[in-house]
Amino acid sequence: MKHRIVVLGAGYAGAYAAGTLARRLSPADAEVTVVNAERDFVQRLRLHQLAAGQEIEAPKLADVFAGTGIGLRLARVTAVDPERQVVSVADADGGGELGYDTLVYALGSHGADHGVPGVAEHAFDVAGRPSAMRLRERLDSLEEKGGAGTVVVVGDGLTGIETATEIAESRPGLSVSLIARGELGAPLSTGARGHLRRACDRLGITVWEHTVVEAVEATRVMCAGGTVLASDATVWTAGFAVTPIAAMSGLEVNQNGRIVVDHTMRSVSHPNVYAAGDSAYAIGDNGQPLPMSCASAGYTGRQAVDAIVGRLTGREITHTKLEYVGNHLSLGRRDGILQMVDGEGQAKPKYVGGRKAARIKAGIVRMSLWATAHPTFGLPKRKHRLAAAPNLPAERTAA
Repeated sequence: MKHRIVVLGAGYAGAYAAGTLARRLSPADAEVTVVNAERDFVQRLRLHQLAAGQEIEAPKLADVFAGTGIGLRLARVTAVDPERQVVSVADADGGGELGYDTLVYALGSHGADHGVPGVAEHAFDVAGRPSAMRLRERLDSLEEKGGAGTVVVVGDGLTGIETATEIAESRPGLSVSLIARGELGAPLSTGARGHLRRACDRLGITVWEHTVVEAVEATRVMCAGGTVLASDATVWTAGFAVTPIAAMSGLEVNQNGRIVVDHTMRSVSHPNVYAAGDSAYAIGDNGQPLPMSCASAGYTGRQAVDAIVGRLTGREITHTKLEYVGNHLSLGRRDGILQMVDGEGQAKPKYVGGRKAARIKAGIVRMSLWATAHPTFGLPKRKHRLAAAPNLPAERTAA
């Protein structure tokens, strides 16, 4: 009987892991199935561009996995039972259960409302393609009515900054505001913060610093201290959260519901479950948790694949460096910031800004898409057979 590997989610981490596993393991011994709610690969790094009105590539997963032997199940994951080793799914046909021998949990994250009243009912977000499209349609309708609408972006993390600047540049007729809980761009270096502030001024973005949102209504944002901002479209980018599926399954999770893993991305409570991307609570080489990011998805996805292949085939497990080297922000299509960080995750004094930074960010986005769609690049052509007794507790690891 073949070893059944089920990958939940086909984002940056899941799609890469599935494709690479299928191409490194012999189909005579292993089968890989991907469960994903959407039929296309979603470039989450570019959803703020989609919302702003631009077209972005969305390769069909069937094409991405063509020739790999991967089974694709278009369905929504509803539950995981690690004791029975089954996944429950829902689809147009009613759903069912999938059994697994090894599970890769890469369901990603969604926007977190932090319990603020009105966010779920009235705010838009760019955490998924459907929600980004709803925001795009709203912005289109504002422009059709004369283009004098107001947009309020709540949250000055990377997503909030990129969303505010992209909308302001792509739709100059709209009035855009950005609400920052603290100082604008606080994690950046002094020079990069100045660059960001000048970009907001150039694009006509009104910045509200040290401002806490207490409620969101249909046409306004209520802030602490009595400040009220009119808003025709409120975009919520104040953090991300994971689904409660892992926590409800009995897997060990942290206080935010992310699966606690060891250095090889293996669940510390269930050894045949691996997590990658935003779903994984992984400690980096600097002793700090890896942030939710595309870069972390790459590191954790690659490490999970190496660990699974190593354990199933009896080979050494190569340890991937788990590091976070910097932040890359787009400020519209012609400006950006590349901010490197030190070993403790603090911004280094120097940064790269302007068109050069924008080109670097665009290159990173292109590379991420290409790597996801071509997981065989750089891999040996020979596929590995599984060991007679995989998953043995004794294992060899490479430093």
